[in-house]
Amino acid sequence: MDRRILILSASVGSGHTIAARALEESLRNRLGIERVRTLDVLETTPELYRTFYDDAYFGLVEAVPWLVGWGYDANNPPFKLGGSISLWDRINTTSTVRSIREFRPDIVLCTHFLPARLVSLMLTRGSFSTRLAVITTDYDFQGLWLSNTFNHFYTAREETRAHLIGLGLPADRLTASGIPVRAELGRPLDDDARAAVRARYGLEDGVPTLLISAGAAGGGYALGIVRQVRELTADFRAVVVCGRNAQLEHAVRQLVDGHDRRFRVLGYTTEMPELMRVADLFVGKPGGLSASEAMAAGLPMVLIKPIPGQEERNSDFLLEEGAAIRCNYDTTVGWKIDRLLAEPGRLAAMAEHARRIGRPHAAGEITSAVLADTREQLWISHAAQRSILASSERGIAPSDLQADRRIRTLVDTGTGRSVGLITEAQRRTVAKGQRRQVDLGRGGRHPAHREH
Repeated sequence: MDRRILILSASVGSGHTIAARALEESLRNRLGIERVRTLDVLETTPELYRTFYDDAYFGLVEAVPWLVGWGYDANNPPFKLGGSISLWDRINTTSTVRSIREFRPDIVLCTHFLPARLVSLMLTRGSFSTRLAVITTDYDFQGLWLSNTFNHFYTAREETRAHLIGLGLPADRLTASGIPVRAELGRPLDDDARAAVRARYGLEDGVPTLLISAGAAGGGYALGIVRQVRELTADFRAVVVCGRNAQLEHAVRQLVDGHDRRFRVLGYTTEMPELMRVADLFVGKPGGLSASEAMAAGLPMVLIKPIPGQEERNSDFLLEEGAAIRCNYDTTVGWKIDRLLAEPGRLAAMAEHARRIGRPHAAGEITSAVLADTREQLWISHAAQRSILASSERGIAPSDLQADRRIRTLVDTGTGRSVGLITEAQRRTVAKGQRRQVDLGRGGRHPAHREH
């Protein structure tokens, strides 16, 4: 029977939505699919709630970034807020729940933690049935992504998968897939297409091309970067992308007036994949999607003004892998770029590191795996959730907790697949008799299985 697939994102920034669209594109021409729909869950919520999630968040990023970082760290331990979602979220997502039910999805893919936790709650209540795949969109794992039930969890890199295994999650439910990016980034431009793009933007062969994401940096900070780049001693060509910020675009045009040979200023463009594949260096913020797309294109990065929390941790990964440099001083962005352009061998090595860690085919690999997965949900008992939280907060492995609190995996004896996480105390309860059951949460009760 053909399946109905629902992809849920949340437009807090553009990254979650871009990942969702990449997954949708990958699914469009697959056999055995009746319908694919992508839903931004914030579009179905009240305006005040949307403002809180989007505008208020970026307002805090601009005004008190340290508070955003504190909030990220405070909510980093898995199950810190429990396995469900808050009453505030439940009240404001009533229409979202109705839309999900009306679509009747056989499979749900989530590229943001809010819909992942919402669908998990619906499954836990037992009045809704689907397969839930969770796809993270940053290189770091943040505890809010983990809910009490899901089918499969896709992480951006191997270390985050290893981290989740270290917390007690079963390996067969975790895949280090990379972050879904636009498919064209995995297809190199041929010589004619490359020449056409370069000619369209006035880019000269043999001269380094900088792709500057001014819209992401925003306002005066973006102008400061362009002003410093304008004064580089090395020869270069720069494409400055201002997004939908018309005021910023106008200001940048004024700033580079008289330097037309070196600068091309754009507003919103649909040609970022093409520009990424002809550029030599990307100057911008290390958002999960921006960084993943740059890596998929083999494009090294100059990292500016990372948001405390997820972007700083994305930055750590890119720096560790040798695919980026970071500018910690507002005054030395131009100096660092000039220094890098003076070392063409170093720039080439960074590009090679970017290609090595890039995952341009992540969307296709994820959708293929999701369509092939026939397992039922993994359920995590309340007691196991508390153990995972305790071990995370204390910085120890669950196996180092007191004996009764250690994590055990329930395994289906017929398939050998994991079906639940319980504690050692619950395991002993199961062992007392075949008819005893373990409470895995409201709506989630499983009979005894072999345990690991």
